[in-house]
Amino acid sequence: MNITENVNDWRFVLDFARICDEAGVDRIVAPDHVVFGERLEAYSNPQMGGVANGSQPTGSDGNYFEPMSLLASISAVTQNVRLGTNILLAALRRPIVLAKAAATIDVISDGRLDLGVGVGWQQEEYEAAGLNFKQRGRLLDHTLEICQLLWSEVRADYASPELKFSDIHSMPKPLQAGGVPIWCGGRANANVARRIARYGHGWITWDINADAMAGSITRMRDLVESEGGSDQPFPVQVGLFVDNDEQGKPNFPKTLESIPKLADAGVTDVTLYRLRPPLNIDGTTEVIGTLVSNFREAAGIERASGSKTDTSMAHTVGQ
Repeated sequence: MNITENVNDWRFVLDFARICDEAGVDRIVAPDHVVFGERLEAYSNPQMGGVANGSQPTGSDGNYFEPMSLLASISAVTQNVRLGTNILLAALRRPIVLAKAAATIDVISDGRLDLGVGVGWQQEEYEAAGLNFKQRGRLLDHTLEICQLLWSEVRADYASPELKFSDIHSMPKPLQAGGVPIWCGGRANANVARRIARYGHGWITWDINADAMAGSITRMRDLVESEGGSDQPFPVQVGLFVDNDEQGKPNFPKTLESIPKLADAGVTDVTLYRLRPPLNIDGTTEVIGTLVSNFREAAGIERASGSKTDTSMAHTVGQ
């Protein structure tokens, strides 16, 4: 959500998080770009990880908070909402440092962290970090291997072409059993399926419309199983862009009209992008309250009875 583009008081981001927490939003997620180059046309190239005919929304000088730092701050002012990344370019971080940061946030948030990870689309970002863009898939796998190792082992040994260590200790461990849940982002292909099978809790879809979702989820489930993963359904997250009316106000019923079809296809989590709320507490409280109510109606969630579907809602923040 582009709430940081024209914010004079940056503390409003924390106010926004509190409002989401109190309104019943299921998850707040933060996007990630450490730096930008100036050749943004790669965003429109699917072969580079972009979206066909897409346009990078913020330009080279868009405001992006470092997501782990942002989520640590949000954890201190919220109680119930889960905290996630969507997506974290995890390969840009040294693995042991990311493992420590994620474990720390999970502990101080009382076990509310999710890591959504992906390889990204911007070659300049990897080059600025001294990394080989062509090896980004392996670099991500390497990072996830070490994170999960350090989260689970008291004394860790590791050996790969990239790194070797032995008798390494890292505390605290994440509060959540099995470590911080990892959501793997990308299209329905063998590389993403292998990542889900080895490390993943769920799948963050990319550039798949509602009509194609059921077929894509079926294909991904088959691919994950063929890579040695579970034959049971896994959580699936999809992003929706907020539709605005002629006055620029969000049209939530139209934005959310595809949710029944998505839920029937197997989608369990919905993330909303590019909602620009009023930059004041009263206005944002009203907008988020309306959104949550409209979402519950679209998803068939009955608040009074406590029964609900398996579909949850997240907001992006910090872009």
